[in-house]
Order: sequence, then C-alpha cells, then structure tokens
Amino acid sequence: MQDSISKCIEDIEKQILDVASSGSGAGEAVNALGLSHMKLSSASVITILDMLTDGITPVNDDIVTAMLGVCEAQKRFLFAVGGLLHTDATSLGRNAPRSKAIARPDFEDEAEAARAFMDPAAMAEGEPKCDLDAQETGEQADPEQESEPDVKCDPKTKGGTPATQAISSIRVPTDRLDRVIELVGKLMVTYAVIAQGGARNLAQMAASLRELDNVISRLQKEVDAIRLVPLKQIFMPMHRLVRSLSQKIGKRLEFTVQGDDLALDKTIVESLNEPLVHLLRNAVDHGLETTEGRKQAGKDETGNVILAAWRKGDTAFIQVRDDGRGLDPDRILNKALEKGLADPDKHYETAEILQFVLQSGFSTAETITDVSGRGVGMDAVVNSIRNTLDGDIAIESTLGKGAAFTISIPLDRSANEGIVEALVCKVGGDTFIVPSRDVVEIYMPKIHDVVELPDGRETVDVRGEVHSLLRLADLLGLTPEVTDIEMAQAIVVRVGDYKAAILVDEVLRQQQVVITGFTVPVEEIFHVPILGYGMMGESDALVIDTEEILQYFQERRAMARTS
Repeated sequence: MQDSISKCIEDIEKQILDVASSGSGAGEAVNALGLSHMKLSSASVITILDMLTDGITPVNDDIVTAMLGVCEAQKRFLFAVGGLLHTDATSLGRNAPRSKAIARPDFEDEAEAARAFMDPAAMAEGEPKCDLDAQETGEQADPEQESEPDVKCDPKTKGGTPATQAISSIRVPTDRLDRVIELVGKLMVTYAVIAQGGARNLAQMAASLRELDNVISRLQKEVDAIRLVPLKQIFMPMHRLVRSLSQKIGKRLEFTVQGDDLALDKTIVESLNEPLVHLLRNAVDHGLETTEGRKQAGKDETGNVILAAWRKGDTAFIQVRDDGRGLDPDRILNKALEKGLADPDKHYETAEILQFVLQSGFSTAETITDVSGRGVGMDAVVNSIRNTLDGDIAIESTLGKGAAFTISIPLDRSANEGIVEALVCKVGGDTFIVPSRDVVEIYMPKIHDVVELPDGRETVDVRGEVHSLLRLADLLGLTPEVTDIEMAQAIVVRVGDYKAAILVDEVLRQQQVVITGFTVPVEEIFHVPILGYGMMGESDALVIDTEEILQYFQERRAMARTS
C-alpha cells in the first residue's frame, strides 16, 4: 500500500515538475491535485484558482513549490488513513523527485502558505508589481491576489495580500511629463512674485493669486490624466480566459472586445478584474447554449460574447453581453420564493425579478462543475462594484435571445485620496470634512420632520423622502453645540442606492481639500468612521467616511428587524 501511495503521488509530482519546465499545463496539475473540485465560499479564492487553471496567471517557482507542498500533504494524509504514518514526517518524501531550482518549504501557517502565491518582488516590497507591457502583448504580468478571510492578512496594510490587482507603475508620455514640469516651473515663479511683492501692491498680488489658482488647476488635470490606464490592460487577458472556458465545456463562440482603448483611473481598473472574470464565466457557462441547443433554437452554432466599454458624461459603462438563452424570469422567481427572498403575495415586474440573481447565495445552477455552481453567486460581483467603486450593475434579458450585464461607474467617485471638493462642517466644536462626491443636498430639518422609532433610531422627512437621521456627534462621542434641531443642518448623503441624513451643528463652506490617508490604520485601532485627514491650507480636519457610517447604520437596522 505504501508503494502504491508513493507511486500515485510521484506521478502527480512529475506532472507538476513538467509544468515548471514547460510553463504550461497548470490546469491539468490543479485538477490532478483535486483543487478544482473544492467547494469554496470565497469568490476571490475561486478566481485565483480559475486564473491559474485558465492560463491567465503565469506559472512561477513559488506556485510550483506550493503545488509540491500540497502533494506532500496529500501523501501524509493517505499514509495516515492507511495506518502507515509510523515514522517522522520528514522521512516520507525521501524518494520523491526534486528539482534543483525548487525547494519544498514547510508552511507554518495558512498566511505563510498564501504568500507562496505572491510574486517574490511583491513579498519583498509589500505590494504586487504589474508590468504594463501586458497591454501590448496581451499577457497579464501579475495575477490578482487575495487570501481567504481567515488568513491573518490585512489587505490595507503593507505586508498583506491586496484585494485588487494593484498597478504599481504607469506608462506616461514624455510630452505630458514636460507639461507637468512646465507647470511646476510656473508655480515656482508665481510663488516668487507673491513672496517678493508682499502686501505693497494689492492689485499685483490679486493677479498673481489668480494665476496661481489657474496653474494649480491645470497641474491637477495633468496629474489626473497621468493616473489614467487603458482598459486594454485587463481586457486582453480575457481572450485567453474565454477561449479556455469554451474549450473546457465544449462550446463554440466568438469573443469580441469593444472600447478597450477607454482610459480610466487606475483605482477603477485595479478593481474591475475580478468582477469581469465572474461575469464572463457566467456568460460562457450559463448564458450560451450548447451547440445542439443552439441548433434546436434556430441559432448559429457559434455563440457570441461581447465585452464592451464606453463613457457617457461622468459615468463609465462596462458591459458583458451574450446571445444565449437569456434569463428565465419564472425560474428565477420560483427559486427566490424557495429561498424566501421573494414575497409570495407580491406581484413583481420582470426587471425586479431579474434583480434577485444579485442576491447573496442565489444561484440557479443545477449541478456543481469546475466552472460554476460552487456556491458563489452574483452578489460577489455586486459587492465589489458597489463597495469598492460606488457603482451599480443593471441586467437586461430577453428569454431565448440573450442577456446583458452593464456595470456603471461614476468617474467622480473613483478615489479616496487627492484633491477633492468637500463640505467643511462643525460638530461639537471640532471641524470635520465630508467629501462632496457623496452629498446630495443640505437641509435644515423642522422638529415635526423628525420621528423617533421604537428601537431608538430616528428618521427625517426631507421634502417627502424619509431618510435615516444619523447624529454625527453621538457617533463620535462628542457633545453637540447646537441642541435645537431646527438650528442644526442635515447633510443628505448617498452611497449606492442608500440615502441618509447626517446631522451636524453647522456647514461652514464648500472648498477644495487635499485628502491624505493615515500612515497607521487609525480607523481600525479606534473603530471610527474616519477616511483620513484633509489639508485646507490654514488648518487640517478629519475626513468623514460616509460609506462606513451608512454601512454601520444599515447593520443596526438589519439587527433591529431580526430582533
């Protein structure tokens, strides 16, 4: 029995070493290890394995070493089950084939094992590297990395595993750099004029200040343009993903990419990779029919999957569309009723029914395969789009003709740091900043507009719309200076589809501020909804994280409903 187990493991190890030498066949090695059949609850972990299996992630020595470590663990397991584990574990792998360039480490914990999937340079510097030559060659140089929730790594800290495919370098045209240098030179000259002129010539000073404001605005636009990255960087590797999926499940299709020259802020591009992988997998596996099914439906044997991007005003749209079977509203509604997500006494429109596929835990997959039906639904995509990018996703479908999933991303909400418009307000004698990107309006409530609920929460009627009323002073443990609610001001904010009114003592003004994050995780140490601090010239102030505040009160509302 011991020889049989060793022989089986040696065959797998040989297959892994062949992958190390050739750089191809990683999918077969993953299948041989049984990793593709695991039922995982994390969409991010599933995506990591899928990208390796589909050839998007390049094979390196660390990945091969980790695979060999899995082989060693499987050998120990089989020896233990067979009652053969009588000697020290180090003696079990003496006859296993080894590569001179590859050593097999013994991982001390899950976090260390997860780090084996990171690029060595990324492990040394604390963040992944991304070679932007990928946008020319179609190769994705650095895969998306994210560890499971139980791995003790904070994606926001320097040594942790990033939650998105980070872009650490950007190609910048030399003429754009020349313009930035020229503007910095003008900035220095204007500053010298103001400093030398002093207060003696007020007219000259006013003119210099206007010129300074103009130069700073132009400089900001140039810096914002430098941060733009073409979508081609993440769209090109999707060709390999779709081709691999179509071969794996035996479907003929034509994959078309449109608008990949659209350039977006790098924070957006970093966050789009995982949702697009999930949407394309669903389109190929769920959306398109088999060749026989398309023949019976009178369609061309070759299906069509389109990945398109375009911009309209201050909003970017990314769409995944197929000409497959479409979504069946009746089947979706029955599944929603079965899971208790729908009200059996309520009549739903088709658009409302389609939204059920975005609910957590919702899946219509009848069988579990290595492509879909593994317990992770569209809610993983929705959370990534809404929480990270403050965007939304819309569904259009015609039964028998296909479906389209359209991601909309507001471009003025793409960054939490930099120069932004903001409201400066006072609460309890302290000054705070609320980013204007989240603000809908400012309202002075009347006493009869405020209603206290039995569970202690408050609501306010703002021109016919009822919103939760969040007292910022109570949340931050401050004593408000304005006790009369009719003298206070409510800032109506919106994050995604949820609106709320944040009560402050006074809104002082609106101005541009420079938002900078803390060098230490202050918001985690003290558990306060603070995004960072804003520099306003004469003083600094803490920046309120409206998304975290609204999420906190939504959780409170959910707890109140269940209790």
